This record gives sequence, C-alpha cells and structure tokens, in this order.
Amino acid sequence: MLLDLRGATVRFGGRAALDAVDLAVAEHETVCVLGPSGSGKSTLLRAVAGLQALDSGQVLLDGRDQARVPVHRREVGLMFQDHQLFPQRDVAQNVAFGPRMHGATRPEQAARVAELLELVGLPGAGARPVAALSGGEQQRVALARALAPRPRLLMLDEPLGQLDRSLRERLVVELRELFGRLGTTVLAVTHDQGEAFALADRVVVMRDGRIAQSGTPLEVWQRPADAFVARFLGFENVIEAKVDGTAALTPWGKVPVPEDAPQGTRTLLVRPAGVRLVPAEEGLRCTVAARTFKGTHVALRLQPRDAPPLEAACPLRAAPGTGEETGVAFDPDDVVVLG
Repeated sequence: MLLDLRGATVRFGGRAALDAVDLAVAEHETVCVLGPSGSGKSTLLRAVAGLQALDSGQVLLDGRDQARVPVHRREVGLMFQDHQLFPQRDVAQNVAFGPRMHGATRPEQAARVAELLELVGLPGAGARPVAALSGGEQQRVALARALAPRPRLLMLDEPLGQLDRSLRERLVVELRELFGRLGTTVLAVTHDQGEAFALADRVVVMRDGRIAQSGTPLEVWQRPADAFVARFLGFENVIEAKVDGTAALTPWGKVPVPEDAPQGTRTLLVRPAGVRLVPAEEGLRCTVAARTFKGTHVALRLQPRDAPPLEAACPLRAAPGTGEETGVAFDPDDVVVLG
C-alpha cells in the first residue's frame, strides 16, 4: 500500500476528531472520503499531509512512518477548496512553485508548466493573471500546481466545492480521466456524494471520527452498512422492521425482502425505485404530499394514513398530482435489510 493509516487518532479538547482510524490506499487508487461536517474527514487529510499531529497511531507512506517527516518532504500534493493560489503571481509562476522549491532549473520549470497546463485544458495560459481567471480556471491551475512536483499522493480537500453544479459535474469527469491517464494516487474528501461516486474507485464514509463503511461506489450504494450511511446517501425510506422469512412487518404493512435476508428485528431500506404505484384499492393507500421534478423522473413524497411518509421515484408521464390518492406496492429487488 502506498498510504497506510494505523490507529490514527487526533483529539481536540478531549474529543476524538479521528478515533483509531485504519485506512489503506493502494498505488494508482482514487479514494474519496465522505461525511457530514465534523465527521473527521478534513482532519484525516491534514494528518496525512503533516499539517495536524497525531495523538496516537501512525501515518505510513510506502511503509515509512511520517511522524518526523516535515510537510514539504512528504511527497504529497494538497489542493484546497479555496485554491490558495498566489494572487500576485501569474499562472505559470503558480504552477512552477513546486518544481522551483525542489530545485528544478528554469527550462525544467517551463517544460513542466507547459505540460500541465496542456493536461488541465489551459494551454498557453501561463502569462495570465490569477485574478483574471474564472472559478473553474482557478481550480484547474490549483490542480496543475498540486501535480507539478510529481507527488506520490495527491490529496484534494473539497476540490470542487465552490463551483456551480454544471461546471462541477463536467470537471469531475475530466479529473477521473486525468487521474487514470497519469496513474495518480488520490485521497479526496468531500461532502458531495455525487462527486465522490463519480470520481472514486473506493468510497469511505465517516461518522464521528470513525469509518462507518468502505467499499466501491456500487457496493456502498447498493448495500449501505447501516441507517446512518443510508440516510447520509439521501435515502429517506429507512425504518425499523421485523423480518420473518421473505417478508418484513413494518408500519407500511408487509414488505417483501430478498430470500437471503437476515431475520429478526432489523433496519429496512426501501429505495425510491422500489416503491411502485398501483391503484389505490390494490395497495397501501397514500396521498401525494409533494412532487419534485428531477429531470429524468418525478420524486414523490407519499403520506400513508397511519405510517411514516414514503419517497417514490416515478416516470414523468405517470406521476400523480399533489393531493391525489394512490396505492403503493414494494419491489423486493430494491429492498435492503441493513446491518
């Protein structure tokens, strides 16, 4: 493993911001750490970079303990949310900063600047003032500057957090392609699940300084580890249930579950796609409390008479209006028994 955290612990005033975290990142892997504010994800990044000392545990890079290695010698690149470019320097001077600090000659610096500006889609922009750049362009320059010293590990702190959604969605695809082409090892932290799932080979969800779940984007999406992870990912249909055979007894009535589902008192997740609309007399009777246009479908908030609300995803043409009544049935392929 290129990066290996072993029992990494950081305390602030008696509270563990990082609580004995074990995390390994393989060479050429992109790992995105997700979590709400205060979950410890940024503290983890700062600890790896050497900007935050550990109270206990180890950070190893290529098997070498980094405890006594100063920040500028850790062979890591760090890109912050707010770019932190040098406003008094032009684009080329910003990108050349790392190679210059590592003793590169001026021709070497110029060649590296030209190479990276081409890579990030800003060829010939070296003489432009930083203040004249758009937010997306500043983001690209910040990435080029972080890559310029050829770090073994590139770390991104909310890399696209200040950009508008359309630009963010475009850049995350470009970053994924760029990292794959360069073979870069990446550790990124973000609160944006869409960004993480689009960028990462592996997603790590944090809660209260600990890792709640780690897996591929598909694994985490399909099988959240628990109710916290499910709700953090945006799923609303999470409820306590008693599983008996291939059915679960819930406040919504009997809900079918997969044949291999664990039995007994469990937490149930029903994905919105698994909430099927049927005639009102044929299923759980609900009133459409709200509907939200999502582009490809309509998200419905359904209110049964004596049960918690349900979220459903409905095709555009079939979506009932607010205040209308409908029945609900459940698809076992979109029901997950958590934990």
